[in-house]
Amino acid sequence: MEDYNMPVTGTDIWYYYICHREVWLMKHQIAPDQEDESLDIGRFISEMYYKRDKKGMSIGNIVVDRIRQEDGQLVIGEVKKSSRYIKSAKMQLLYYLDTLRKMGIYAKGELLFPEERKKEMVEWTEEAKEELEQAIEHIRRIARMPVPPERKKIPFCAKCAYREYCWAEE
Repeated sequence: MEDYNMPVTGTDIWYYYICHREVWLMKHQIAPDQEDESLDIGRFISEMYYKRDKKGMSIGNIVVDRIRQEDGQLVIGEVKKSSRYIKSAKMQLLYYLDTLRKMGIYAKGELLFPEERKKEMVEWTEEAKEELEQAIEHIRRIARMPVPPERKKIPFCAKCAYREYCWAEE
């Protein structure tokens, strides 16, 4: 049976572009190692930088890292440790922008990489919306699977908070 109301989050979008197995684990409420150093570093970076911006604001079903106004336009910021997974970060931010558009809120996005002193502006497009819709449907298919997708060794595994779950038997 299709479940069209299954919620999909920005975090689901982020991990979809990195590891489908991690999406399955999250959607099945299997928590990552909460003491994993990578999670702590991410929280620390988010808290330490951009102190002038409002932080961690919930808008509907999304939680944005930063929000500010620039020249009368709302700018939503997403803070990441590194630009290494820029495609994932960009799609997560586009998901937030698309969600806001559906509420009648037109905003620009800004990816922030404080450790690299980089930022990238992101704007919503019809093409991005189409890609997001496909990703959301695929996330829902992954979540409905009775078992997780096969594990695949990728560079992200080394710092993943699920690495012991996936690779413990080796």
